[in-house]
Amino acid sequence: MKLYRLPVADHRNAAAANLDPQSPRHPATCIPIGVFARMDMTWVTDRIAVGGGIWTADKMAQVAQAGVTHIIDMQIEFDDTPLAEPHGIAVHWNPTDDDFQLKAPGVFQPAVNFALKALNNGNGNRLFIHCAAGVHRAPMMTLAILRALGFALPEAMEMIESRRPVVDFAAVYVRSVENFIRSYEAELKK
Repeated sequence: MKLYRLPVADHRNAAAANLDPQSPRHPATCIPIGVFARMDMTWVTDRIAVGGGIWTADKMAQVAQAGVTHIIDMQIEFDDTPLAEPHGIAVHWNPTDDDFQLKAPGVFQPAVNFALKALNNGNGNRLFIHCAAGVHRAPMMTLAILRALGFALPEAMEMIESRRPVVDFAAVYVRSVENFIRSYEAELKK
C-alpha cells in the first residue's frame, strides 16, 4: 500500500467525505502531515544523541540542522545512507535484529570504531545513534560507545535513561555490551 501525506484537516475531512478506500486521499492510505513531523532525537551528551528512525528526507534535514555529522543506523529495516548523502552526513549502517538474543562483539566493534573516530576528530562532530524506535538497539549501541569512552556501566545507563525514559535496557543487551567491552579492553592492552 502506498502512503500519502495529507494535512490533518484534509485527513479528518476525508473520513467524513466517505471516500473510496482505494483513493489516495482516504485515511487508510495516508499519514497526516504534522503527526510525525518532529525528529525523535534525545541528546545524551552535547555530542551524542540517541533516538528513533529517520525514514524521510524531511527528518534527515532536521538531523542535519541539529548539527549531526555522523550517524550509526542500527535498523535492519532501513539504510539511511541515501538520505544522508545530500547533507554530507557520514553513515555507518549496522543492521541489527531486535531479537533479544546475545550480540557478538563484532556487532559493536565497527560502530564503536566509527563513533570514536568521529568524536575524537577534534572538530566538534556530533553523533546520532538510532534504530526504529530508539528503545533497544540504539540505546544498546550508545551504552557500548559510552563504555568505550570510559564511563562505568551504571553511570552510562543512568545518563541514557535519565534523558530518554523510554529506553528499555534488556538484560541480554547489557550482557552483550559488557562482553564487547571485555574484548575491547583486552585488545587495548595488547
